[in-house]
Amino acid sequence: MSIHSSHPAIIKRLKRAGGHLASIIAMLDEGRPCVEIAQQMQAVESAINSAKKALIHDHIGECLEHVSEQKSDREHDIVSEFRAIAKYL
Repeated sequence: MSIHSSHPAIIKRLKRAGGHLASIIAMLDEGRPCVEIAQQMQAVESAINSAKKALIHDHIGECLEHVSEQKSDREHDIVSEFRAIAKYL
């Protein structure tokens, strides 16, 4: 298993999202208004999506780019194109 430079930041984001998720469960138990719960759920969803994007971009940068250095110009172009479109995840 390889640890990339972005992994500590991703772990921090996911732990924060886990804390928010625990808060949402408590809010449900307390009978808090659905609008408040939905807002918190949106925040958790955004945090997880942000962590996923960071992981994917890190993988492209650390893993695929390394592989493309050993490949042809066309294969390098494919990785570069994939990196560009992955920004829209």
